[in-house]
Amino acid sequence: MPSLDNYFQTEDQHPIDVVEVLAELQDWDFNRVAEDQITMVIEEQWRTHSITLSWSNYDESLCLISTYEFVSPKNKVGLLYEALNLANEECYSGAFYFSNDKSLIVYRNALTLSSGAIVSPEQINRMLATAVSSSERFYPAFQLVCWGDRFPKTAMQIAIADGLGHA
Repeated sequence: MPSLDNYFQTEDQHPIDVVEVLAELQDWDFNRVAEDQITMVIEEQWRTHSITLSWSNYDESLCLISTYEFVSPKNKVGLLYEALNLANEECYSGAFYFSNDKSLIVYRNALTLSSGAIVSPEQINRMLATAVSSSERFYPAFQLVCWGDRFPKTAMQIAIADGLGHA
């Protein structure tokens, strides 16, 4: 990632302002919903990710919610929940859950900046990269469980295996 020092002149930059600059630099579709909230769309190999970042003055935290559409057959939802739990065991930060009524896989993470800590562009970039890469990494396993008749542990082994090249 190129140096972002030229874009951030003051240390007292609002976290959502930092996210907005990053979105502009990456040429992502985004919408500044409010002073404390921004939404964006990031297209990747497997899915299009809808990401919302919100700043809470009360909690002094930056919350990230990343979603993508995912339909599960009703008889496979229990297995999908098991696969999500296995994926969460592999995540060092953030966690997945399934919103069955909205047909969405959701990844959530937060960065706490208490006592006046300042967020860096690198921290936000890392949050975004982790959300997208985790979702992309585990998507095939969720698909295999719901549509490929694989058990969650088998599907997860496929997702976390290091591939040799790609088609």
